[in-house]
Amino acid sequence: MAKLAFLGLGVMGFPMSGHLAKAGHEVTVYNRTTAKAEAWAAEHGGAWAATPAEAAKGAEFVMACVGNDDDLRDVCTGGGGAFSGMDKGSVFVDHTTVSAKVTRELHEVAAAAGIGFVDAPISGGQAGAENGVLSIMCGGEEAQYDRAEPVMAAYARICRRIGGPGAGQMTKMCNQIAIAGLVQGLSEALHFAEKAGLDGRAVVEVISQGAAGSWQMANRYETMLDDHFDHGFAVDWMRKDLGICLATGNETGASLPVTALVDQFYKDVQNMGGGRWDTSSLIKRLRALG
Repeated sequence: MAKLAFLGLGVMGFPMSGHLAKAGHEVTVYNRTTAKAEAWAAEHGGAWAATPAEAAKGAEFVMACVGNDDDLRDVCTGGGGAFSGMDKGSVFVDHTTVSAKVTRELHEVAAAAGIGFVDAPISGGQAGAENGVLSIMCGGEEAQYDRAEPVMAAYARICRRIGGPGAGQMTKMCNQIAIAGLVQGLSEALHFAEKAGLDGRAVVEVISQGAAGSWQMANRYETMLDDHFDHGFAVDWMRKDLGICLATGNETGASLPVTALVDQFYKDVQNMGGGRWDTSSLIKRLRALG
């Protein structure tokens, strides 16, 4: 069992770090809101620290799951950042969805300090984190990944190294691009069923067993039909992710017309006051259109 630090206790990080503690690791957590760190320590019996550097002191692995590029830079290299507290030979594992640019930047900073860096964004939503069945797509040196993979197994259904630094983040972009189109297609199908006077649940029971089936359909169709979106992955975060996808698409020359369109649909949802709604709320936009 390893001595670990976990930085960021949001809807994903809180249960993920809990799985590490349950697996028998010695875990110290950090969160900007101290009360949440205290609550985690009380629930899981671990420790909490006032800064990322304090949490990382003596840790073999430091995991992070924060908000965006700036948040990640701050917990790594800002005042009291984790890198200043990490020992040479330790490994930083980033579960945040960020740009490949910041990943490669921080990988170089870490390498100069003798610290390993694995980018390891996650997919599976809050339920996947709570149940320990996340998909983890990784980038970085193979030796560093091989060391970190058994630790990540505490909350993974599948964990794979795709390539060098940034490859995990680029793979997560593929994931978000695919989801955007899927959710819009599912929203249109359920909206069409409503307009046609069909029983949406009966429709899904049939089409989910064929080529139209997907994780989104299996896990979101009921709440979509019930017009319930106070759960899951927020529209605000999806727009952040799709912005990264579109910017990277421009850099690489990839054409992403559907992604760009769905991003604008999510902007409409934000304008409806749905920034914190689940991404499946795209159907609410269609209902508003009539």
